[in-house]
Amino acid sequence: MKRISAWLAAVLLAVGLGLLVPGAASAAPYCGITWGSVAKSSVMTTTAPIAGVRAGRHNCYDRLVIDINGRGAGFKVAYVDAVHAEGSGRVIPLSGGAFLSVTAAAPGAGVVGREVVDVSGFSTFREVAFAGSFENRTTFGLGVRARLPFQIFTLDGPGSGSRLVIDVAHFW
Repeated sequence: MKRISAWLAAVLLAVGLGLLVPGAASAAPYCGITWGSVAKSSVMTTTAPIAGVRAGRHNCYDRLVIDINGRGAGFKVAYVDAVHAEGSGRVIPLSGGAFLSVTAAAPGAGVVGREVVDVSGFSTFREVAFAGSFENRTTFGLGVRARLPFQIFTLDGPGSGSRLVIDVAHFW
């Protein structure tokens, strides 16, 4: 009886420590996301203006898309303590626990208004605000729930345009 009790106690302890749970020792990242949260940038530039900004919800991340009426816009995206307006440098107030400064190397002719995209009900996004356009650079403030992994990439199309795509994961 002592042997069975000792064996049962050892098994329960191992399960409690996660030693006997398959995959516990090497848990996969959330949805396979391995993006990280360090600043990302590209030095390309374009004189083609921004045509619009939109957002979408996905199972593992929220997505911000900046449509450009041409190809090749560069970008700089980074977590910051505060997002600053292009030209004046004033702080752009944002909702959220963390802030991404999203700068597209393209003029912001097609962007108007402070809150450019309604993200109510999104899992990660809290607010998307226009922070100005100056000297062929357009900045947006992206308020998010917390400092979470993100990725940014460009896509060609539709037509002769392109898109900057920013995905922010719901969790680590």
